[in-house]
Amino acid sequence: MIVQLPGIQREIAMPAIPDDERVWVPQAPNVWFRPLLLNTVTGSWCNLLRVRRSGVLSRHIHPSWVTGYVIRGAWRYLEHDWVAREGSFVYEPPGEIHTLVVDEAADGAQEMITLFNIHGAMVYVDEDGRQTGYEDVFSKIAMCRRHYEAVGLGAAAVDELIR
Repeated sequence: MIVQLPGIQREIAMPAIPDDERVWVPQAPNVWFRPLLLNTVTGSWCNLLRVRRSGVLSRHIHPSWVTGYVIRGAWRYLEHDWVAREGSFVYEPPGEIHTLVVDEAADGAQEMITLFNIHGAMVYVDEDGRQTGYEDVFSKIAMCRRHYEAVGLGAAAVDELIR
């Protein structure tokens, strides 16, 4: 018998890449995220990012650090000379503006899937560094609720991922 201590959150154990396509939340045309953990205490979230197109995804900055692990495909930042390929680990320091790009012939993959662990927020910026958008754990939760309700999973389906 497992005893759940007061104040201790339940673990999450599930397939990261789901069988049910409805779990992927649309973020932009041919871009989705699959939430894995939405931590309202630390203001962080963990998700898979899936891209099924080539091109520039977003120019952004983080006020805190981000880590990523490439599961499938490849991507890069315009501001750097490296390419994150399948099996690559990436650490993004806080305060750096970078522009995520998925190239059409990225290792011959039909899609890119990367596990990201984001602390704080994503602040989208234009070419001059001016803010054009913002995402944090609370906006991610709201996106999930709207999508899950629309596809028949129910808005409460996201509650299993909130800690």
